[in-house]
Amino acid sequence: MNNRRLIIPPVSLPVLLIIVALFLAVFVLFSGVVIAAFAKLGIPPEVAYALFFFALVGSFINIPIAEETSYEPVLRVREVRFFGIPYPVPSFELAERRVIIAINVGGAIVPLSVALYEMLRMVYLGQFALLFNTILAVLIAALFSHAVARPVRGLGIAMPMFLPPLMAILLGWLLGGSNPTAVAYISGTLGVLIGADLMNWNRIKNLGAPMVSIGGAGTFDGIFLAGIIAVLLV
Repeated sequence: MNNRRLIIPPVSLPVLLIIVALFLAVFVLFSGVVIAAFAKLGIPPEVAYALFFFALVGSFINIPIAEETSYEPVLRVREVRFFGIPYPVPSFELAERRVIIAINVGGAIVPLSVALYEMLRMVYLGQFALLFNTILAVLIAALFSHAVARPVRGLGIAMPMFLPPLMAILLGWLLGGSNPTAVAYISGTLGVLIGADLMNWNRIKNLGAPMVSIGGAGTFDGIFLAGIIAVLLV
């Protein structure tokens, strides 16, 4: 009898402690960066901590908002007999494919709520010129994001990570006036959401993925990070 056993060497306690310490250090650093970005937007610390908590927990929550149906040609082979001899005959049929489109709470809803809050505050303070510049910045950022975004079959919409924040920083400097951080955050967040996701809505159903989530990477998604990076660097 063969008594082979698969032996996996255990991780020693010092190595395990180092892994845990590195994870905690990265978590603390990342949370500090996000909260610092919210603070630059004028959000109180307690609200900033709550937003980060909701973004972190909400990264695991996807809310279905639509279902798209597409039809794709599928090659099938059927057998035909001629004088008792089988012959394979290829044929094309249209197969129905359904794609569920969802929105991620942490990666899309939380940054979207912050952007809308900043715009409503401009209205409350009577900063209509700044609001107009912000809308113009969002339009430019959306067109830019749409230009650099690429549909990836089986995955979703992909785009370079640092290009949208750099555009948002530039727009914050050019159109931000007295509040460049708010313009940078809003244009970075809404620019990616509108340009990369909403403007590619018709392409999503043809990507071959059973579900596509807007902001699906959570706090590491382009929608979330574009605004955070832009605010920190503006």
